[in-house]
Amino acid sequence: MRLSLSGVSVRIGSHPVVEGCDLTVGDGERVGLVGPNGSGKTSLLRTVHRALDPFAGRVALRGDDVKALGQREIARRAALVAQDSAPDFDFTVEEVVAMGRGPWLRTFESATGRAAAPIAAALERVRLADHRTRRLSTLSGGERQRALVARALAQESPLLLLDEPTNHLDVYAALELLELVRGLGRATLCVLHDLNLAAAYCDRLYVLHRGRIVADGPPAEVLHPDLVRTVFGVACTQLTHPVTGGPLLAFSPLPGGPLPAPAEGAGR
Repeated sequence: MRLSLSGVSVRIGSHPVVEGCDLTVGDGERVGLVGPNGSGKTSLLRTVHRALDPFAGRVALRGDDVKALGQREIARRAALVAQDSAPDFDFTVEEVVAMGRGPWLRTFESATGRAAAPIAAALERVRLADHRTRRLSTLSGGERQRALVARALAQESPLLLLDEPTNHLDVYAALELLELVRGLGRATLCVLHDLNLAAAYCDRLYVLHRGRIVADGPPAEVLHPDLVRTVFGVACTQLTHPVTGGPLLAFSPLPGGPLPAPAEGAGR
């Protein structure tokens, strides 16, 4: 098992954010984490690479508790593409991708020589080899996200952690990025807002509601109308996609307006 969370609870200050969550990601499996804003998705993801330590429970990468691993070893096992994770300085595409080699380089070693091959391979995989010398700021939103995925690929970690990778992307760029991720064949845990994208590209889904996992399983089983109504506060009809044969959700407002929002501090 590439990733296992057992009874994980997270607090920020005195506020409970996530409570008693169990989650697994197996080899080559694409797992989606969905839920409304404030349900705790990003907080749960952050416990995997120890940006947050759980208040209770255990997070294990390849069977080892992350609390027993250094940051370099965690980065060798899991590569993160976070929201708004582009560097503050305007590096070239190749320089950004080369940052992914950091966990494997010795002190003062540069990303050349042995490290050059994974960088070149990552650029080719995301179809940015011809843009290697361009500044990140000159790329489109979709190209920037592909560059950040390439940085994660150059890291050569067997597990990918993606936090809203399609945020701010148009339909074409979002589909292009998720097709790229699907073609990688790597174990992936992906936080997504769009339920139809999650249904189309994930093998299994975990649904977070008010800091707790309330459902998990294949998308067609998980995203049924009653759950969508309760968790997301909208009416939903589950259809069959005419091309893929997978689930396709059609949404509409609930009569009388949405259900009450979760209490403040219930999840982030």
